[in-house]
Amino acid sequence: MSAQNKDLLLAEAVALREQGHPEQARERLLSLTAAFPDDSDVAYQTAWVHDVLGLEAEAVPYYERCLQGGDLGEEDRRGALLGLGSTYRVLGRFGQAVETLRRGVAEFPDDGALRAFLSMALFNTGEHHEAMQLLLRLLAATSDSPRVQRYRAPIEHYAEDLTRIM
Repeated sequence: MSAQNKDLLLAEAVALREQGHPEQARERLLSLTAAFPDDSDVAYQTAWVHDVLGLEAEAVPYYERCLQGGDLGEEDRRGALLGLGSTYRVLGRFGQAVETLRRGVAEFPDDGALRAFLSMALFNTGEHHEAMQLLLRLLAATSDSPRVQRYRAPIEHYAEDLTRIM
């Protein structure tokens, strides 16, 4: 199979997933994975479709494979880090979730979704203080609510140490 055929088949599989046909997309992606086992884009899309189908344990090796290669585009890498971290969390692999999501936040510090998922994983590992810090900072920085923005400075202040009493 040529690279051009691979790109066409990959686009068709992604379209199937996006159009609500994940089983058909999965079949095509598994065939592509067999033909292109080292292709990061194929691995990422295969991981994603497994997640969509609720097959988280099956998604993990594809996420891990796509992140090992250095050729994923920036948005796909961001999505793969979030997907793998979230999947680890769903599977109860909380330490791995925190590690993966921390890596994602380090690479993409502007990504609020990565920070939100990291806060959930931190909660699961008992790191409640850091989880709340992340969420409060995210709320203060991204909320469009005029009432939240009115209290942005105190929210950010208390995010530093919720146990502090004035």
